[in-house]
Amino acid sequence: MKLRHTAYSLMAGSVALLLAAGSAAAHNFHMGLADISYNARSGNTEIVHTYTTHDVATLLADLYGRNLDLGQPDSEAPIRKYVERQFYLQDGQGQRLPVQWLGVKADADTLTIFQEIEGRKLGPATRIHNAVLIDFQPAQKNTVNIQTDGPVQTLIFDQQHLELETR
Repeated sequence: MKLRHTAYSLMAGSVALLLAAGSAAAHNFHMGLADISYNARSGNTEIVHTYTTHDVATLLADLYGRNLDLGQPDSEAPIRKYVERQFYLQDGQGQRLPVQWLGVKADADTLTIFQEIEGRKLGPATRIHNAVLIDFQPAQKNTVNIQTDGPVQTLIFDQQHLELETR
């Protein structure tokens, strides 16, 4: 009986230690997510990005030399300028697609960015350039899920893959 109690105590202690270590290292993985989907009702391609608020705030402080409160309206212009430089789409002929900025929403954990391409569905061979935060965080990985026709296509961007093509 005492052996069983000791085993449970060791197991509980190990789990607690793993959870504590996980919490301390919880932000060692840097990632972003973007969903690109065609909205048949509006005829527009909608783009929704999600990033860690802390990563974006740290990047902007580094770029602009001051801390920005991402929940305030004056933070949107620097975010927009950065994202529009680091994320864009090109058609099969290499022409940039007209991605329009719709806005940004921030909370304590996530920053969500809304964009769209009016009156257009992405075609095959659309090139996506996604270097958001990759220039700042070498370990950054950005996943882009594309839903136009058929199954979702997933592309993963990192330092070696800043530009990828849809099928």
